[in-house]
Amino acid sequence: MSYTLDQKQLDKIEDILKSELIDNGVRCVFLIDMAGNIVTNLDNGEKQHDIYSLAALAAGNFGAVSAMAKIIGENEFSLLFHKGKKENIHFNKISSEFLLITIFGNDISLGFLRMKVAESVEHLKGLLEPLSREHL
Repeated sequence: MSYTLDQKQLDKIEDILKSELIDNGVRCVFLIDMAGNIVTNLDNGEKQHDIYSLAALAAGNFGAVSAMAKIIGENEFSLLFHKGKKENIHFNKISSEFLLITIFGNDISLGFLRMKVAESVEHLKGLLEPLSREHL
């Protein structure tokens, strides 16, 4: 996959992620392509994660789950969620080429997070879907 984002587009993406997610209590958020490459990432500065390993594993995980969806007759599962004791991770497919990953604590309800992620995804689609269509 090949796509190009200019600095203005990256700044808009980061503004959306900061105002919709980081400012609402998400600890870390990153946007990746389906190959596991990080497009951009933000965090609240409290805890550092190995996002490069997470991005590669997330892309593989999402690919595996997509294959499982097809086996049971679904086209895809557009989101995944894993709950931990202290931190949780939420994956949301933005387009055929991009995946949004959020890491958040138990101080944020899953319902609130899903609402904020849905809002963010709608804003991001306007910026990212033209890139996905260019490479069909």
